[in-house]
Amino acid sequence: MSEFYAAMVTASQLILSLDSDLAEIVLLSLRVSLVAVGLAALIGMPLGAAIALYRFPGRGVLAALLSACMGLPPVVVGLVVYLLLSRSGPLGPVGLLFTPTAMIIAQCVLVTPIIAALTRQTITDLNEEYDEQFRAMGAGGFRKMRALLWDGRFSLVTAVLAGFGRASAEVGAVLIVGGNIDHVTRVMTTAIALETSKGNLGLALALGLILIAISISVNAAAMSVRDVAYRRYR
Repeated sequence: MSEFYAAMVTASQLILSLDSDLAEIVLLSLRVSLVAVGLAALIGMPLGAAIALYRFPGRGVLAALLSACMGLPPVVVGLVVYLLLSRSGPLGPVGLLFTPTAMIIAQCVLVTPIIAALTRQTITDLNEEYDEQFRAMGAGGFRKMRALLWDGRFSLVTAVLAGFGRASAEVGAVLIVGGNIDHVTRVMTTAIALETSKGNLGLALALGLILIAISISVNAAAMSVRDVAYRRYR
């Protein structure tokens, strides 16, 4: 109990004093996760909507594959991205390995299937609801996709949040491709693992508390936006 109490005291001091190392790790974590989720949303939402609306050979297999990839093992994704970006890999000359960009790529690969699969389900449900109106209007595929993505924008916030939760909590993939280099690629999750192994429980706990606080804040903000939007547009 005394060790836990001491860690809590140290963590509180680090957070309240806005420790520079702590702030650097938190800001890098947010930058990596937000950029990765943004890219995943740009890819995943149109992809999910296209699978929901268009009929083509292999559509069912692609939808099943997308759902299966929601649970991609992070270490496997990290290994594949590592091989692609390593010096002998096809993207080796670009020199992205052990940089924040490599971590963004790994997180984007993990998050895109989640956003795409949840978007597919949302657009499928909306399309069934509005199918008769679209037929009467003679709306085509792209027009339908654009209208349904806009109409389902508040529900799709949940998909983006699910992706952010996966990205911000990721350890294995970012550790493999980022290397956990101090002041370069050290993010909250990899720092927590490292500091715990070193016995620096105060800093590890401080990062853990901030990670939980960010997750709660993002979810609360999204729920508030959805509630306000529903009241305004329903």
